[in-house]
This record gives sequence, C-alpha cells and structure tokens, in this order.
Amino acid sequence: MQVVLLSGGSGNRLWPLSNETRSKQFLKILNTRSGDRVSMVQRVWGQLGEMNLQQSSVIATGKSQVELLQNQLGYEAEIIVEPERRDTLPAIALSACYLYSVKGVSLRDIIVVLPVDPYVENHFFEKVKELEQLMQGTDADLGLIGVSPDHPSSKFGYIVPEAASELEDGTGYFKVSHFVEKPDEELARQLMSQSALWNCGVFAFRLGYVIQYLEDRSLPIQYDELLKQYGQIEKTSFDYAVVEQANKIVALPYQGMWKDLGTWDVLTEEIQVPLVGKGTLTTDCVNTHVINELDIPITVIGVPNLIVAASPDGILVSDKHASKRIKEVLQFGDQRPMYEERRWGRYRVLDYTKYPNGNEVLTKRICVLEGKNLSYQYHLLRSEVWTVVSGHGEMILDGDVRIIGKGDVVLITAEAKHSLRAITDIEIIEVQTGSQLIEDDIVRLAMDWEEIKEIVMS
Repeated sequence: MQVVLLSGGSGNRLWPLSNETRSKQFLKILNTRSGDRVSMVQRVWGQLGEMNLQQSSVIATGKSQVELLQNQLGYEAEIIVEPERRDTLPAIALSACYLYSVKGVSLRDIIVVLPVDPYVENHFFEKVKELEQLMQGTDADLGLIGVSPDHPSSKFGYIVPEAASELEDGTGYFKVSHFVEKPDEELARQLMSQSALWNCGVFAFRLGYVIQYLEDRSLPIQYDELLKQYGQIEKTSFDYAVVEQANKIVALPYQGMWKDLGTWDVLTEEIQVPLVGKGTLTTDCVNTHVINELDIPITVIGVPNLIVAASPDGILVSDKHASKRIKEVLQFGDQRPMYEERRWGRYRVLDYTKYPNGNEVLTKRICVLEGKNLSYQYHLLRSEVWTVVSGHGEMILDGDVRIIGKGDVVLITAEAKHSLRAITDIEIIEVQTGSQLIEDDIVRLAMDWEEIKEIVMS
C-alpha cells in the first residue's frame, strides 16, 4: 500500500493566523502528550510514523507549501510538487504517475489518498490498513472510509449505503448507493436513519485504475510528461470526476474521533489552554480563547465564548459560533503574508512603506535556525541591509566568506551573490529598498551549503 497525503488550502477560514502560504495545517497550536506545540501536519505525520506508514507515504502540494513542509517535517518527507494550483483530480493524477513511472509501483498496488490534516486517533490509521484489505478482497473500483455521524451536520457530504457485507475475515463493509453533498439538517437526520456516513475524503484504488483514467483521456502516464501537460487536466475534484462516476464503490465505517479543525469554533475545542501567547483573561471569560502571535499583550475581561486571534496579518475578535462567517466578511485580496515559515526558519514583516516616487522600503525580522542556510542567491530589483541582533553565522558575499554576529551590519547591493549558514540560531533585521519588493525577486544559484562553498571556491 502507498499513501498519498494531499496538502493544499488557502488558509482563509483560520485568518489571521493562516494565510495564502501558511494554511491551517501548519499552525503550531495543538498540544502533544509532552506539552509541546505541533501543527496538524506534524501530528498526522507522527501518527503515520507510529503506524509504520511513513516510509510508504508521499505528500502532494503546491510550490508555496514546499518549504513549510520541509521546515516542519524535515527532508525525509517525500514531496510531489504541483506546477500550479488546480484541484484534487490533477493532484491525485500527478501523484499516481509519480508512483508508477518514478517509484515503479505496480499497477495492482493499492493507493490510499488522505487529506493531510484530519484530527483523528491512531485507530483511524488501522482502518486505513483495513481499506487496503477491503480493496484486495473485492473487485471494487474504489474504497472509501466513512465516519459514523454523532449529529446531523450540514457541513459534510454523506455516503449512503446500499447493502452490508463482510470479508472472509469478518471485516464489515457496505456497497455504496450514492452520495449526498452537504444536506440541510432535516435531510441529514433522514440520512443518519439510513446509516449514512460522513465522507472524510479518504479514497483507495488500484494504481492501474487512475493510470487507465489518464490513458482514456489521452493524457501522459509518465510523470515528467504529465508535469508539462498539467494544465490540460480538468480542474475539478477527484470526488466529482472519478468517485461519483465509478460503478463499484465500497466503504468501511469508522467509529471514533474524527474532526475537521477548519473553523475557529471547532479548532479551539482541541486547544487545551485558553491563552496562547502574551495576554490576560479574567476567570469569567468562560469558553474564550486568545491566540496571540504578536509581541504586545491582549487583555480580555468578562466576555464569554470569544475567539481572539492576532498575528502580523491582522486581529480577529469574534463570537465562536459566528467565526465560521469570516469568508463572508473579509475580502481576501493581494495582501502579502506578513509572516512565513521557510525550510531555513521564519520571517516576520515589521514595516512596509511605498513612497510617492515609487521607491519601496520593507523591514523584516528574519530567524535562520542553527545548521540551516539560505540559498545562494541574488536580487535584481532591490538592495538589502542586514543588522545582526543575535547569534552568529557564516556568510558568503560576492565570493568573500566571513563570520558575522551580533552588532554586525552588512550591505547587500542588487545583483550581489550571497548566502548565510546559521552556526547558532541567528536573528537579523533586514531592510529592503527598491522599485518592487516581491518574494519572487530571487535568482537562486544553489541550495545545499556544501555545493554553495564549492561554487564560491572554484
């Protein structure tokens, strides 16, 4: 069995902590048994490790999330990078071609596709293993996992059963009759009376099933070729294009904890402390949560059932139940993210000014983590001034290699080739000036530090 994790999302529902680059699965606000804070993707990846599924797992994602995944999971996680953001059908098709033509997976092998951020117990992944057995023991085109609902919800799609059956080992499953997408509460009650299950976005199929789907549409089945023609794949969901068109579908019922932590009211149910970050809550702030990423304190007095979330991107104050309306209220435009995590560390935008003459000034606080390094790069449209505020590292600037540390100031002119490796965690105040200050104004020459030094010394 091979596992494909889908990591996408625009991050709007958990604004202001999430944004276009830091979707909900990367927010480090869940507690481990030891009290550490982890993100949803770190939690799921750890569970896959505990269930011995990590080595057979790959992650499909867009370009904007690659460095975040590397930052949080390390380089051992195998990542398939979509050339452009489309939908789940193209992402799963690309992953299938990667498994087939790059990894050499057999067309008979079972592929299980999971979202990267379900909040579940380890028992859920035992059910994933059972799904492989179900596919091997039937002639079904697709296998699903459905969650037994504990209340009539209009937030989820429903899997409606046709007939119950069992494998020879006694594993219970049923054939799928049809699907109902996000019904109203009354219809949801009726569906529950028919033993319908919530669709939790888990699909299983033989690799050859999706490869044949591509061949039938004259699309490449070689990974490199499909990358070139990625824009030719229909931009639609796997549910719509494949699942709802399949003739033979089976499903396993799952009874256990399963949550989509996609809204503030649901997410805060799993945050064990009412205050994360600087601030104060009075004791009569019942069921109120404050999550503060800013350096200034937030004080809440005598108000129950609130979510107060603050980040460099903005501040949200909302009744918990009403917080799901955030996408209706806010217009998410071209505002640049004010905080990002990268494979080498993180940065926060402190200030941005555009002057009448067109010149722009952007100030960042950058942290490069011990042992990590920036790429060997240069910029065409901006110059930078670095002021080291803590830690030290090894810097390369136009062929010169030197140690920089607290109090050092470095001028990096446009087109100057430079890189930095952190000997300890190093924090820098970076002031950019230029005609257009965008993250894409980077020409990368090399990524690995040893390769960078070889280039410089040659």
